Amino acid sequence: MPEFTQRLFTASEPQALNAQAALGPALPPDRGQFSLLVRHFLERFFNHETASPDGDAKTRMVLIAFATALPAFIVALYLWPVYHPFIGNSSHPLVLKPLPYWLQVNHHFFFVVYSFVVMGIVTVFEWDLFFPDLLDIFVLTTLPVRDRKLFLARAAAIGLLLVGFLFDANLFASLALPLSVDPRSLSHFFAAHLLAVGASGLFSAAFVLALQGVLLSILGERLFRRLSLFLQGLSITLLLMLLLLFPMLSDAVPVFLEDGNVYALCFPPFWFLGIYQRLLEGPSALPIYSRLAQTGCEATLLVLGVALLAYPFAYLRRVRQLVEGMGTRDTRNWLTHPLQRFIDATLLRHPLRRAVFYFISQTLLRVPRYRIYLVLYGGVGLSVVTATILRITITNRQVSMQISSDGIRTAIGIVAFWVIAGLRLAFVSSGNQRGSWVFRIIHGRPPHFRPGMEQLLAAKVWVFLWGAILTFGAYFALRGFAPPELLGWPATTSQLLVAAGMCLLLTDIFFLHVTIVPFTGEPPREQSNLAISLLKYFAFVPVVASLPVSVEPWIETGVIHFFLAAFAIGAAHLALRRKHRGIIQEHCNMVELEDGEDEFPMKLGLRY
Repeated sequence: MPEFTQRLFTASEPQALNAQAALGPALPPDRGQFSLLVRHFLERFFNHETASPDGDAKTRMVLIAFATALPAFIVALYLWPVYHPFIGNSSHPLVLKPLPYWLQVNHHFFFVVYSFVVMGIVTVFEWDLFFPDLLDIFVLTTLPVRDRKLFLARAAAIGLLLVGFLFDANLFASLALPLSVDPRSLSHFFAAHLLAVGASGLFSAAFVLALQGVLLSILGERLFRRLSLFLQGLSITLLLMLLLLFPMLSDAVPVFLEDGNVYALCFPPFWFLGIYQRLLEGPSALPIYSRLAQTGCEATLLVLGVALLAYPFAYLRRVRQLVEGMGTRDTRNWLTHPLQRFIDATLLRHPLRRAVFYFISQTLLRVPRYRIYLVLYGGVGLSVVTATILRITITNRQVSMQISSDGIRTAIGIVAFWVIAGLRLAFVSSGNQRGSWVFRIIHGRPPHFRPGMEQLLAAKVWVFLWGAILTFGAYFALRGFAPPELLGWPATTSQLLVAAGMCLLLTDIFFLHVTIVPFTGEPPREQSNLAISLLKYFAFVPVVASLPVSVEPWIETGVIHFFLAAFAIGAAHLALRRKHRGIIQEHCNMVELEDGEDEFPMKLGLRY
């Protein structure tokens, strides 16, 4: 047997070589200008400073692809026990009964909504890469490449990006869903599902492209830039809010569709649910499904047409204004001078603390990546807060919105947590190494203890100040919707105390182990574990959200409880501050490293 195997392999080797030789000469890869430009623009979508600040585009692309496809695929798998209950117990009456009709409709509705939300978020996130920037003007236009080819290559790259994400977001769920639901006609189910989720995602992406193209064509680059961050944050908020409110929205689906409610015709996800059910059920479907399907098809074609017509005009206007220049404008705000003088006299009396404080402010306003991160992060937080506060109730087949008192208490903790966590994420990120040499030349790396403390206290003061401003602003904004039991003096004082205490303690906790000046960190040598990072949020957010609900009623019961809570907050702050001083002292006692020197032999991995 071994001899036979050996003869088999020795005999097959020349045949394999002969077969390869018979194929002829190898064809050279396509290296035309158009294909190279398309590849370049596609790489830019994943390798720019916003999507991949560490430059590892391939790893980031794989993570994004898995993160996009996984939720819908998991939901499709979890539907299997819903459609196959009590396996092995055929005597149970539920085995012989099909699922309720509206429950099945809501299952279809989820995949329509998910495709709509994902494609909208992807398009909003890549918003700035759909048009040329200064790098493209200075580099690509100097090459022997026609402007028309540059335009068509970028348009083709945008199309490939959106089609790729549309394919990624729905493929695996589309393969697993028929196995879970056991449809009567597999061909009808595949056609209904693929067309509905595809049209939903295509409409969402095309709407964002059309909106961007129309605004850029009409307003121009300068005015559009002023609105861009606001529109990105608002879009992320509305899309995520739609996904987070889906469990409550699904209860209202029968009310909207059975009664032929006119509001259903104004809600885009319902249009594509109409396509889904009309193709799946055929002529026996509800009459409103035909109207919704027709509206969805017409709206998708209209938005696609507007996007295709507006994009060339927006492209040309963007290129022209980049070539001509944007001009300069005074960014100083004279209305904030009195506030700045007050802060300088109270919180920023030390010159070094004042310098780092204003370094943080100017960096956040100057670097686009940090502004986009904060806007997107704020959009996610606002959607979570909205989903926490709103309650959808159905009474006598009437849908109404209600405000939850516990949701308002929880929202204050979520706002404080989200603001401080987002600022911490921006502060410790790398990408501003050109400004870090100033701190090293003046105070060394690591600095002496006193300068090091002043540098890091400036960051904590900045975060606490803005965290308190946004948290108290959210609180006073929510008072306009709060029920009467939250408007009395005991409830007001307890909520203000908890809000201030959470801003103070969360700042101490998040910046406990931060030992660098904001925005001057070095890129990590190892890829961070995304799963562990998300696990920290999932474990910590429920604690922060539930703390005001449990503590505030106890504080409202008496003045003694108020002072006990204030004393506990002060004691915890002093303990965390003492711990932070010890960490900074240990960091400042480390040996200073030269440029290019490996840190591992010097610190044995024990520095952080």
